[in-house]
Amino acid sequence: MILYFSGTGNSEYAAKRIGKEIGDEVTNLFERIRNHDFSAMRSDRPWVIVSPTYAWRIPRILHAWLEKTALSGSREIYFLMTCGGSIGNAEKYLKKLCSSKNMNFSGCFPLLMPENYIAMFSTPGREDALETIRLAEDHIDNAARLIKGGKKFPQSHLTVKDKINSSIVNDIFYPVFVHAKKFYAADSCISCGKCADICPLGNIHMDNGKPVWGEDCTHCMACICRCPKEAIEYGRHSMGLPRYICPK
Repeated sequence: MILYFSGTGNSEYAAKRIGKEIGDEVTNLFERIRNHDFSAMRSDRPWVIVSPTYAWRIPRILHAWLEKTALSGSREIYFLMTCGGSIGNAEKYLKKLCSSKNMNFSGCFPLLMPENYIAMFSTPGREDALETIRLAEDHIDNAARLIKGGKKFPQSHLTVKDKINSSIVNDIFYPVFVHAKKFYAADSCISCGKCADICPLGNIHMDNGKPVWGEDCTHCMACICRCPKEAIEYGRHSMGLPRYICPK
């Protein structure tokens, strides 16, 4: 079974393409994470977790959900992480997670996809995004072939920087940068409430027709990128940048 978490669609696209290639069920974890649903799941085929990379590891909300949810049946588990550059030393922390769940870690596959972290970086236009995805598709299919053949993903070459990014930088990054203080809705907001509906943590509520952000944010960028009027900004950095939703 393929389980995915996705804010702007990169991981969703990869998960569904793998599901089609190997003929396996694909499940969106959005509702389970949002509703704190940790009820057990079962699959007789290997588990495949498809996730974005947040500060060189899987998102903490996904890690917490995996810790609390019993995955029965197959003990084999693969991870595929979409990223804008690198997944760092994410594998180290995934191995620990698998060990704690008595599951067999079958590798972590890094997949370069279009940058979506509009809070800090520039997001691509449609044509650039499509080209990046085109280049990624062979890698997705290769990952699918390895899963289908019961082979482990190859181990990535690690640098000292990778190890620092996934440990010290990750530990600093979350408390310092991962908050919703800079999100706001401009006058072009039409009070549709979509941002509140798509927040995986239920961190947004509508007040007098305008979204208000709470303190429980994971920086998935779903609200800012999926706003139909591009009315949400993140400080001054996002102004003028194209919003990114996976075009495929």
